[in-house]
Amino acid sequence: MYRFLLSRQWVILTLIALVLVPTMIELGFWQFHRHERRVTQNALIADNLKAKPVPVEELTSPGHTVPRADYWRQVTATGTFDTAHEVVVRRRTSTDDRVGVHVLSPLVLRDGRVLLVNRGWVPAAAEQRAYPPVPPAPKGEVTVTGRLKADETTGASGIKDLKGLPDRQVMLINSEQQASLIGREVLGGYLELITPESADGTPEPIAEPDHESIGAHMAYAVQWWLFAAGVPVGWVILVRREKQDRQAAARAEAAGGGDGEGDGDAAGDTAEAQAAPSL
Repeated sequence: MYRFLLSRQWVILTLIALVLVPTMIELGFWQFHRHERRVTQNALIADNLKAKPVPVEELTSPGHTVPRADYWRQVTATGTFDTAHEVVVRRRTSTDDRVGVHVLSPLVLRDGRVLLVNRGWVPAAAEQRAYPPVPPAPKGEVTVTGRLKADETTGASGIKDLKGLPDRQVMLINSEQQASLIGREVLGGYLELITPESADGTPEPIAEPDHESIGAHMAYAVQWWLFAAGVPVGWVILVRREKQDRQAAARAEAAGGGDGEGDGDAAGDTAEAQAAPSL
């Protein structure tokens, strides 16, 4: 009764099931690993935000690549803002998803080296190629505190580093690029400014990174694994239903054949009865 499994239709169906099961299992683990990474990152952010601020020179230097373990670490620096080399970073969003720019101001440290400070978000100019109105940076020597971040790259951020931009406008926050423009040694990475805060709230401060939500990755993983378990169960149900349908068809065919033989015998007896008197 199971020879139907060798038919073309059932062979194709079985092969599809054999492909779907490991694929769905793999997709489940992919979502599970994303969940684990999110949990790990949330823990890293929370720990680094709670850590005591340290001088920025302890965590970075010119040409240094900030490791992920130091992302969002709070650091301090003392120096004077170089507004002449201030730039804006295009296509950045505010906390309420308005498109504008980030204000990137070089802070010249006491030893002459430079730290890039992202002072926050302001609206873009009405004309795309124009330099927007930017609130002035604090004058004189100032001590800043902020969250350390790594240099932005196209590969990591997905932002294309467009060429031919208007003067003092950039696409990425990158210490090497700014070092060539400023003509000084620039510490690797940059700072998201926390203090001092501007009196009128502009530039709009960069929001603290989310470290509480974990997304739905675990739920998606469980769904994929349930789907993987459901495929063989569904296959078995279809096989049993096909077997039952074939058995029912076979019984109906057998019953139909038996009824035909009975009718033939009755017709023969009648014919003999009718023929008998003539003899």
